Amino acid sequence: MTETLRLATRGSDLALRQAGTVRDALSSRRRDVELRRVETRGDQIPDELIHRLGKTGAFVRSLDEEVLAGDADLAVHSLKDVPTEGMDDMVVAGVPERAPSGDVLVHPDGIGIEDLPPGSVVGTGSLRRTAQIKAARPDLVVEPLRGNVDTRIEKLLAPGLQAEHERRLIASGEASAMTAEAGGDGGEGADADDDEDEESEIDEEFDQTVEEWFDSLSDLERSAMERKVETEYDAIVLAEAGLRRSDLFHEVPTTRLPREEFVPAAGQGAIAVTATDPDVIEAVRSAVDHPRTRVAVTVERTILGGLNGGCVAPIGVSALVQGEHVHTRVRVLSTDGTEEVAATRDLPIRSHAKAAESFAADLADRGAADLIAAAREEAETDEGTRQEADDE
Repeated sequence: MTETLRLATRGSDLALRQAGTVRDALSSRRRDVELRRVETRGDQIPDELIHRLGKTGAFVRSLDEEVLAGDADLAVHSLKDVPTEGMDDMVVAGVPERAPSGDVLVHPDGIGIEDLPPGSVVGTGSLRRTAQIKAARPDLVVEPLRGNVDTRIEKLLAPGLQAEHERRLIASGEASAMTAEAGGDGGEGADADDDEDEESEIDEEFDQTVEEWFDSLSDLERSAMERKVETEYDAIVLAEAGLRRSDLFHEVPTTRLPREEFVPAAGQGAIAVTATDPDVIEAVRSAVDHPRTRVAVTVERTILGGLNGGCVAPIGVSALVQGEHVHTRVRVLSTDGTEEVAATRDLPIRSHAKAAESFAADLADRGAADLIAAAREEAETDEGTRQEADDE
């Protein structure tokens, strides 16, 4: 094990914050850690939806290859991005305590998904979230959404902020024009009084000048003001953990989505630290591993692996340790949200991994395997169609 541990991470703000928590935990054990930023395949195709990036691990493989090549000692990932198979010699050495694992709806007015008007446009880059939204509200329109957490929020806020800015500019221009016109007439007589009344009404519409309004905006809102609008979203769905780790949870109005319908992805809200060297694995495990989180995500990932769903099918798996049991909820849907196989089960904590395997087998027999096979076929057909288009 090297004197200074080299930690491979993506370069996004969220990834660096996650890496920072691991570095701080190791530093508390008197281990020096150097962050090594790596660009992944997922980062290289920013406009492509997650489930179309090819094999699972689009955000993971490049980091782990740094470790396998000896250029880094460990890597940090969002656990939901880590494949359940094909990890070669990599070991998930540590799983820190989990952040809130559910999804939230972000809307400028803070309303819930049940209050969105029919036809509202909701943005997400997740196949699972898309199917769950369609199942809960088939009257909504779901549009693709990619980018870092702050980028996604900016895309939501941009149209409204830019429209508000335009309104204020117009009102300010009209007030200035009326003032100039009144001055040209000498400000005398009934017409001048009418002009003053109209100008006062315009001034009172806004309690700030355009400049004061702009100065009152947050950095996030100012960035949104500069963003080119391609799709106008009424709301977007994000992971609560990502918002919290990015210090954005209190920056925008959010509403938690009901867990019964919006079951999160396996491992959502959790961080994974991977390594190969036994000494590094032991150092990471003793510094950051959280036993209850480890049990819960082991159940989730075992079920996901047993269903062989990967990232090509809409699968939600959520586990919570409660006393001697692990309360587990699974929801597998068709891509359009019209069909599903769902169940909850309390698994014994002493044999949680084996019980999770049995749970996955039962779900597969009940029809989950058919839904996943159909989703995989749809993904392969979609990939073939896109490849033919590229070849033309």
